[in-house]
This record gives sequence, C-alpha cells and structure tokens, in this order.
Amino acid sequence: MSELIVDVRDASLAYRRTRHRVSSLKQTAIDTIKKRMAYEEFYALNGVSMQINRGETVAVIGRNGAGKSTLLKVVARVLPPTKGRVIVRGAVAPMIELGAGFNPELTGAENMVLYGTLMGRTPKEMRGRIEAIAEWADLTEHLDIPVRAYSSGMVARLAFATATDATPDLLLIDEVLSVGDEDFQERSKARTSAMMNSGCAVLLVTHDLNAVRTMATRAIYLDHGVPKANGKPEDVIEQYLADLHK
Repeated sequence: MSELIVDVRDASLAYRRTRHRVSSLKQTAIDTIKKRMAYEEFYALNGVSMQINRGETVAVIGRNGAGKSTLLKVVARVLPPTKGRVIVRGAVAPMIELGAGFNPELTGAENMVLYGTLMGRTPKEMRGRIEAIAEWADLTEHLDIPVRAYSSGMVARLAFATATDATPDLLLIDEVLSVGDEDFQERSKARTSAMMNSGCAVLLVTHDLNAVRTMATRAIYLDHGVPKANGKPEDVIEQYLADLHK
C-alpha cells in the first residue's frame, strides 16, 4: 500500500483587498478610522484537493497568477489555508524563494543551523554538517561572514545546499533551479534529480511542459486558484493548451 505524504482537502486561501481606490495615505487613514473602507475577499486558491504518495512527482501548471506558488506555500506550511485542511507527513525540503528564511545579520554557518532547524532537523545535526554543506556550495571561505555581505547567488547556493543536504519525505520545487555558475547548476540539477528518484514525494511548479511530460507522474492544472484538471500529465497539458489558445 502506498504511503500518503500530502493530503490536501478542499483548501482555499483568501486575501482581503479594498474595493475602492483612494488618492492618498491620509485619505486611507481617514476612511479607515471612519469605517468607510469596503473590502472584498480575493481567493488565490479555491477548493483545491490533492493527494501525493511517496515516490510520486506531481506537477502544477497554469498561467501566471493561477495560484501555483501559493499552493506550494500552503503545502510548505508557510501560509495557513483560510478553509479546508492540509496534512503533510514527514520532513519537507522547500525550494521556494531560496534564502527567504535567512537572518542577514547571522553568519553563513549560523544560517545553515537556523535554516536546517526550520526544516525539522536538530541544531546538533546541522552543526555536524556545516563543513560538508559549505564545501558542496563552494562557500567554505565565507562561513564566518554575515549573510548580508553575500551576493544573491551565494545566498541561493547556501540555501539550496542546506535544503538538499538530507533526503526529505517531501520535496517542493518552484520552477527549475538555476543558481550559481554553470558547474554549480549542473551539480544542483543532478542532486535534485537524485532526490526525486530516491522515493520521496515531489510537488513541482513549472512552466516547462516538457519537464512535466518527462518528470511528473501526475499533473494539476490551476486556473485563477481553481483546479480545472488533475490526472495524467499529457491529458492535463492538453486541456491547459486548449484553454490557452481559446
């Protein structure tokens, strides 16, 4: 029997936005105080259900603004759903906005420990892996430097190397990763492929339909936060392309 890693049931995520525009910050403050501001709910996700078993790779496709990255953040437990339920079992490696959890005032080594513990590993375990992670990311000479002095590429390399240091139960990927120089890109792609083939569950967001065809066992098509298709990759892609050319 397959092991269920992700169980999303009728999940929705709503944001509140104003219905009318105001000319200045002062007018906004006045309208707020006098309770003249009218709001409406905008659903970034609306009624999404899906299950991912260990060993499955599920790709999420759709136009820009369809809710793909929002779904990843809900599954990563970065954003709580407004409605519905999201259950994730096991360790998660979120490759979403690499480095977003870093503290710029801490050193590279300290951020490794912080980032690793946010993903469920122990501080002791992370401290024992600092040198190996830094070597893989080509950052050994920069471990004691605050991350605020890092380039954006160095931050991404540090985050990627830390996130992929251990094989998770669930791997979340937002678009194909391209960090660092050509050599590092090749190594990062190889490590990602190895993790995907290791038996973990994978949730992948991408605009690369060829990657969906070759990598995914199942696909989900989102349109304005609503799931329009969920099934075999080729069938889902066919419906997406048909809608795209209407």
